[in-house]
Amino acid sequence: MFDQLFEAVPPTIVKLVAATLLGLFLGLEREWSEKPAGIRTFALISLVGSVFGILGFESVIAMGVLLIVALAVLVGYRSVREKELTGLFLTTSVSMLVAYGVGVLVGLGFYLEGVTIAFLTALLLVLKRELHEFALNLTREELRSATEFAIISFVIYPLLPSEPFGPWNAIDARLVWLLVIAISGIGFLNYILVREYEERGFWATGFFGGLVNSTAVVVSITNRVGEFRGSDRTALSTILLANSAMSFRNLVIAVLFVPAIIIDVLVPLGLICLVGIFLAYYTNPFNGGVGPAGLKSPFNIKNALLFGGFFLFVLLFSAWANASLGETGFLITMALAGLVSSGSATTTAVAMFGTGQIVGPMAALGIIVGTIASIVVKIVFAAINAREITVSVLFWNLTLISIGLLGVALLTII
Repeated sequence: MFDQLFEAVPPTIVKLVAATLLGLFLGLEREWSEKPAGIRTFALISLVGSVFGILGFESVIAMGVLLIVALAVLVGYRSVREKELTGLFLTTSVSMLVAYGVGVLVGLGFYLEGVTIAFLTALLLVLKRELHEFALNLTREELRSATEFAIISFVIYPLLPSEPFGPWNAIDARLVWLLVIAISGIGFLNYILVREYEERGFWATGFFGGLVNSTAVVVSITNRVGEFRGSDRTALSTILLANSAMSFRNLVIAVLFVPAIIIDVLVPLGLICLVGIFLAYYTNPFNGGVGPAGLKSPFNIKNALLFGGFFLFVLLFSAWANASLGETGFLITMALAGLVSSGSATTTAVAMFGTGQIVGPMAALGIIVGTIASIVVKIVFAAINAREITVSVLFWNLTLISIGLLGVALLTII
């Protein structure tokens, strides 16, 4: 990246300047917090790291690590003498090691890795107070839930086969487990947001979670109905927001990759998106007063696994329909895929259009079918997980479907 920007400048100079700038960036927060090592110290440490990285000798780089450790010990000793709190200089000492590592990475040519580490480190330093408050307020149950989520995400997932297998090569174990992780992750994130921001946390989960997987949002949200006062109307508005976000995402994907169908998808999906946002506010205008009292564990692996099993069945049936029924099978596949993730239906339609397997209007129809199927399945999950809001979800989701079909009808008339 830097070589392209500064083609006339020798690569070595670019590395030295980049490392120094990243060191300045890291030292900025330490200087602002009035720590023993500040902006100049961090810049020099990163500069030294880049020099050693450019030289490329492992022994020299290792010697640099020892020098930085010695410097960190001196900083710690000075902090103790000045009666500062231990945790403060420990953070600064570790940050100095990070600054050196960033410099070495840049010196070796790993620009992206160095920039990423620098920004993540700066973020951790800036969010010190928020992170400490969050950690101190965690309960034992929440810590256990976080550990369980880490196990299914970072231990089990990498062990699963990476290639599809089974009938029609339809079983993608990693894809199924990724959906389990998505449901668990969205539920965990929603728990944190609701605990901190009450009703606004649900709204954020509904829209931003809906951009990722609206069905997973609904599974997570409906499991929380009844946990606190006003949760039924809050869940309803969250479901409507998730539908809006899903429609918006599908519309953007379709327009970006298949511009020829912009009119075919803009009217129905645009109407669903706008009307969904309006209905979310209409059914539950935010006025505060919704509290997280009684909020239960953020992690429910049982529900996530049940949904993963349902997704596996949909994958197998979709593969059979697509292989056996031709164009009709394509639409059946889109509907079944939409039951789990309309995003999958949309990307499948886009991919098949790109390879010439289907024409533009059929791709647009498949995207709309997948979107409508996703809205329908939310009624089912509401009936299973939260019967008290089933009638409301049924009515308003059918309203959204009718709006989308009205958009399709308008296009046929025009």
